[in-house]
Amino acid sequence: MTRFRKAARRVSTLVERDIRRLGEKRGFAETRLLTHWAEIAGADVAAICRPVRVGFPRGGFGAVLTLLTTGAHAPILQMRLPRIIEQVNACYGYRAISRIDITQTAPTGFAEGQVAFEARPTTRPEPSPEVQARARATTQDVGDEGLRQSLERLAANIISKQRA
Repeated sequence: MTRFRKAARRVSTLVERDIRRLGEKRGFAETRLLTHWAEIAGADVAAICRPVRVGFPRGGFGAVLTLLTTGAHAPILQMRLPRIIEQVNACYGYRAISRIDITQTAPTGFAEGQVAFEARPTTRPEPSPEVQARARATTQDVGDEGLRQSLERLAANIISKQRA
């Protein structure tokens, strides 16, 4: 017989171990550097580059962060390296990164597609009026307005997926 946990768990705790393991394969002991890059480096820097790898040179002190950018943005990025190092080390809480290497690609990427440095906006189709009415009927007894709206959106998504 299977036992179930009675306490609710955050979704982030369910995938945290896998994300950490995959990040550590590329040298990222602190996954926050990947997940919050725009906040750490700044929106203007995050728009032109992405962290790719953290490596540890032989006999040297500190790690080397490798950033991916396009060729046209490399000189701009080169000028900002001291500030980026400072911001990344502030994320770690100590002087973890001693140097940054810049890797350049063509605007069209390596083999296929393009280098996309910004997340694509998510567009969700609006549920049909019938689905919305059913979701509204399901959540009508909830007293808190914000919670009711969130549950209504969740119900509409579940109902839409069940029909598909």
